Amino acid sequence: MPSSQPVFSTPLTRLFKIDHPVMLAGMNVAAGPKLAAAVTNAGGIGVIGGVRQSPKMLQESINELKSHLEDKTAPFGVDLLLPQVGGSARKTNYDYTGGQLDVLLDIIINSGAALFVSAVGVPPKQAVDKLHAAGIPVMNMIGHPKHAKKALEQGVDIICAQGGEGGGHTGETPFSILVPTTVDLCKNAKSPFTGGPVIVVAAGGIADGRGLAAALSYGASGVWVGTRFVASTEAGAPPKHKELVISAGHDDIVRTLVYSGRPMNVRKTPYVAEWETQRQGEIAKLVAQGHIPHEVELENHPEKSLEGRMCKEGSFGPFCSVSHVHICRVNGQSSRIHQCTSGDRSEMRLLMDLHRISSQRRRCMVACFCPEFY
Repeated sequence: MPSSQPVFSTPLTRLFKIDHPVMLAGMNVAAGPKLAAAVTNAGGIGVIGGVRQSPKMLQESINELKSHLEDKTAPFGVDLLLPQVGGSARKTNYDYTGGQLDVLLDIIINSGAALFVSAVGVPPKQAVDKLHAAGIPVMNMIGHPKHAKKALEQGVDIICAQGGEGGGHTGETPFSILVPTTVDLCKNAKSPFTGGPVIVVAAGGIADGRGLAAALSYGASGVWVGTRFVASTEAGAPPKHKELVISAGHDDIVRTLVYSGRPMNVRKTPYVAEWETQRQGEIAKLVAQGHIPHEVELENHPEKSLEGRMCKEGSFGPFCSVSHVHICRVNGQSSRIHQCTSGDRSEMRLLMDLHRISSQRRRCMVACFCPEFY
């Protein structure tokens, strides 16, 4: 169980009454209920991704998550993809909720979630108001400073600034620029839910206590971590995904439109490499027409895309990864990530322990650059 006293208090830890300012990224299948519960049990806040989940599937995922909680009142969150559809939006955008956002929100509310997260787009104002009325704060993922203004206009309470180093859907603005810029943009913004300042969370290539310390020094109140958890025992990622994360090097990550029509950082497999090196013109043409390249491949030439077929069948893929994957290594047969290993403790608890290290570094940074606080 997490300790009763926070190691280092931030607006994020105080809002959710958690010990550590660490959030599990809602990585859909790669995360899953067991991993989300493990992160919450370790003193952070676990988030499950509800991408393309029907109301029944989402309810089952939440029920499973709650069944693994050591403290049944501990906080957890749900992440949905809510891109703008139509108008000036990308032609490949579509409604991932299948027109059932209100039903999904009811499930999230009635299940006792402590947080709602909107990714790849700002949440509708009516959704934000509905969640606030139910006592649930809203976090919006952004990949560019210009997105912060839109999120604030919708009344979100937390903004997660994900640098271009992040896995999955991400923008191009680096972590070191996006996070402090977002902190400055939110400096005078107030949360409609808490009445206090809008909280900024940092994401994008965070793999250990050094990344957490950097995020806190930039003014963020916590971190959103994804790929670092993929190889853990509790993660829902299939073995092939875990293997590719662990074996990846500095040059094995590529940004592609192939899987969703949106920029996505993934492991550079032969399938993706062929698209990116030999078929870029085809990618551009298909995306401009509103077609998702790998889905067109599946329909027209399934024999060419074993990897794509397995993706559609749910076996694996795409392998979303970040630029820090070279740090991720498995120690022996325990599926624990090297640098997070200490005795027999689970990996979730180990990553939370990194907060203690980052807290010391943050104090040193503040003492050096802002001595008036000491």
